[in-house]
Amino acid sequence: MANHLYQNDLPDGLDLGPAVAIDCETMGLNPHRDRLCLIQMSGGDGDCHLVQVHKGQTEAPNLCRMLEDPDVLKLFHFGRFDIAAMSHAFGAVAAPVYCTKIASKLVRTFTDRHGLKYLLNELVGVDISKHQQQSDWGAEKLTDAQLDYAASDVLYLHKLRDALNAKLIREGRMELAQSCFDFLPTRAQLDLEGWPEQDIFSH
Repeated sequence: MANHLYQNDLPDGLDLGPAVAIDCETMGLNPHRDRLCLIQMSGGDGDCHLVQVHKGQTEAPNLCRMLEDPDVLKLFHFGRFDIAAMSHAFGAVAAPVYCTKIASKLVRTFTDRHGLKYLLNELVGVDISKHQQQSDWGAEKLTDAQLDYAASDVLYLHKLRDALNAKLIREGRMELAQSCFDFLPTRAQLDLEGWPEQDIFSH
C-alpha cells in the first residue's frame, strides 16, 4: 500500500478504474464557509491517491472529469457532504454514486452506529484510527499521520460496499438503496442552495 500525494489535481492519464472510493477533508462542516483542503481516492487496489487543494483554487479538470464520468461509480461514506463540498469548490457534481452510510441505515436498523469506524470493524474486520480527524487540514504541509488517516477512509470502501450489498439483497432493499443513491447528488445540491435541514417532503 502506498500514498500518492498530488497538488491541485489528479495527474494526466491516471485511471483509477470503474469504481473509485472518495473522501474529503475540509476546514469545517459548512461548505460555504469552510474550504476544501484534501480529496483522497482509491481504486480498491490498496493505494491511495490524494489531491491537496490550494486556498482559492476553483479548477481541477482531471478530478472533475472523473467525478462526472457516467461510467465511473463514486463510492462515499456520507457522500452528501463530500458531493456538496466538491460541487461548491469546483462546480462538478459527482454521479453516479454509492453511499455506505445510507446502505448501512437501510439494513442495520438494529443500531444507530453507522460511522465508518464501526462499519469497517463489524463488516470488514478492520480497525481504523480517528485520531487525526480534527487536525488542521489547511496546513501547507500535511504530516504522514494525516495522509495515513485520510487514506484509511477510502482504502476499504470497496470491501464495505460488497458486504453491505449482500445485506441489501438479503433484505430486499437493493432497489430502494439505488433510488437513494441516485437522489444523493440532488440532496447535496439542496444543501448548497439553502435547504440543509428542512424536509421539503414533509407536509
